[in-house]
Amino acid sequence: MDWSVKLDDTLWAYRTIYKTPIGTTPFLLVYGKSCHLPVELKHKAYWAIQTLNFDLKAAGEKRLLQLNELDEIKQDAYENAMIFKDKTKRWHDRCIARKKIKERGLVLLFNSRLKLFLGKLKSRWSEPFKVMQVFPHGAVEIWSETLGAFKVNGQRLKPYFQGEPIEKGANCVFGNPPDRQ
Repeated sequence: MDWSVKLDDTLWAYRTIYKTPIGTTPFLLVYGKSCHLPVELKHKAYWAIQTLNFDLKAAGEKRLLQLNELDEIKQDAYENAMIFKDKTKRWHDRCIARKKIKERGLVLLFNSRLKLFLGKLKSRWSEPFKVMQVFPHGAVEIWSETLGAFKVNGQRLKPYFQGEPIEKGANCVFGNPPDRQ
């Protein structure tokens, strides 16, 4: 009910937590320094006044150095984000199962819109489709008599094998083993 009261604390926590992809905190990227608690800020302000003693030239030089340092921090965060994205992409690509889909072959199409509770045991793979064309970027053009030709992502397809079903006792897994001589 009172989410607006806790919003400031939530944003403060989010902005001050270390983020792995960028290798720093969002606060450091914006302000160029690590965050401090409000109690620490009062002490730091007093220390800064004593150190600089209102010397405008020294304060200006220090501010230029801080701006240059902030640019370096932002560049490091950009590089860390690129490294993180590359690692994530390599991990994702390694987990993708490559499928051999041949033109003029038959495939089944995964129906992601089928809800689980409409029929728990109902297959989520649609009728066999004929592969018309396989594109190099992963798209596949398929055709059926009812729907015609259309393109889909190759990850939504699996090969369809036609043939006679295996008999129950053929592999000795089900039923009785074959007679021994």
